[in-house]
Amino acid sequence: MNAEQVAALRMLLAPTGWLDRAAEFARILRGSARTPGGLLLVGTPRHEPWHFAAHLDDESRLAGLPRLAPTLVRWNPPPGAPAHLSVGLARLADAGRGDSLVVVSPQAAPDGLLERVCDARNGGATILALDRGDARLADVAHEALAVAPGAPLTFDAAQHLVSAAAGERSERPGRLRARLARLLDTVSGPVSP
Repeated sequence: MNAEQVAALRMLLAPTGWLDRAAEFARILRGSARTPGGLLLVGTPRHEPWHFAAHLDDESRLAGLPRLAPTLVRWNPPPGAPAHLSVGLARLADAGRGDSLVVVSPQAAPDGLLERVCDARNGGATILALDRGDARLADVAHEALAVAPGAPLTFDAAQHLVSAAAGERSERPGRLRARLARLLDTVSGPVSP
């Protein structure tokens, strides 16, 4: 990313409310994550949220918040996979009070996923959704952040915003904006006047 792109991104996102929406969703996610291992991330059979899981894990470590370290729930973990990559869908059946399930879905959630999410909700888990505006998933979720087609940022960029905001130590307004600006400056260099 060059300095012009950074400036354009800042100007584009500032009036849209995206920074604030991502921060609010992250605040809810952070508050719902109560115990280490209780923050579950699941995607669809075609999309596992590796990237989001890695960023949340980094934020957990940097912020000193072990409860924010996610458990990646996979549709078909391969035999012999390391422990952190071998958690299958059966974990959703065990989800209950104290657990939070974040569904990260760039396409409509399939029926099988919705059934498992409903079961987890009925068991007492808090359900969050980061998706493309899936109405059926939004009906099941306690909180949803939709990155609808035509949004001023990509689905991946929204995941970056949410994970960065989840690791914030302070709830003061503007901290996410300042942190994002520093991150972008680091990647591309400061914007020249």
